[in-house]
Amino acid sequence: MKQKVENEMKGKRGVRAVLLIIAGCFFLILSMLISITLGAAAIPLSTVVDALLHFDADNLQHLMVVDLRLPRVISAALVGSALAVAGAVMQGMTRNPLADAGLMGLNSGAALAIAVCLAYVTNDSYSQIIISSFIGAAIGALAVYAISNLVPGGNKPMKLVLAGAAVSTFLVAMSQAIAIGNKMSQNLNFWTMGSVSGNSWNQLKVSVPVIICGLIIAIVLSRKISILNMGEEVALGLGVKLNFVKTVGTIVVVLLAGTSVALAGSITFVGMLIPHFARFLVGPDYRLIIPLSAVMGGFLLVIADIGAKTLSAPSEIPIGALISLIGVPVFLYFARRQKGEL
Repeated sequence: MKQKVENEMKGKRGVRAVLLIIAGCFFLILSMLISITLGAAAIPLSTVVDALLHFDADNLQHLMVVDLRLPRVISAALVGSALAVAGAVMQGMTRNPLADAGLMGLNSGAALAIAVCLAYVTNDSYSQIIISSFIGAAIGALAVYAISNLVPGGNKPMKLVLAGAAVSTFLVAMSQAIAIGNKMSQNLNFWTMGSVSGNSWNQLKVSVPVIICGLIIAIVLSRKISILNMGEEVALGLGVKLNFVKTVGTIVVVLLAGTSVALAGSITFVGMLIPHFARFLVGPDYRLIIPLSAVMGGFLLVIADIGAKTLSAPSEIPIGALISLIGVPVFLYFARRQKGEL
């Protein structure tokens, strides 16, 4: 009887998750269309649809839609999805509710690597920038885990966050020093403050396959992440290969976080916030959390980009600042719940 009730509950959660994902996709597409209409010059929605369906290269508004605003809004949706899924994978593997690419040193490590690439690599291509971002993200994450392991008591949530804060501060300081020394601090502000403005189709050609690949692998791995989230002893008892799952999961997180920083700069809290909301809506199963997080993360960043363009028009507010307005209070709430684990 108990097993039957549990199966019915899982079935209801699955149906709810599918409905939420479908609704989320609808609102994501709607918000993307609205975002394209907004900017320094307003473009009617009918013109946007016409540009997408019947592009005319001689029409200035069509050119604005296809060459400027469409790459920007696609970048926002992809980065939001990537950061949310990276956070969900990190939280599932580490059982750390505060895990986030920005809080765990990945974003600052990627930003430092990009600064080094821009300052010292001649004729750097966007592919080189993305590869540098991957390497930097991996180094940042390794540094955080190494420092947290120096303190006895295991990788408890607040220990990892404090180590992440220390490493991030150091790496950001190094990035700024390189930028100032090479007179490129204005260029680096893009990566330190977070923005999707100015992204082009050439950048998306490199970034989209990497992010899509990372999202697919995360979904394929989601069942094992759900088991791992129950505890390593339970996972071992159920035959999960821990080293394999952790290695692949870490590679996925580095791919998603590194590409996001290369595409939109350092944006914190998306990876921490969205998985919690998804978990609240569909329960602890990462087979449901990860795809829902992808949709909700994309929607959040598209809405944030709309705010960035309109709240202080004609100038723009960094997306990272807007996300932090939501993220900091939620972070403090979860940090308060973890205070007993310090």
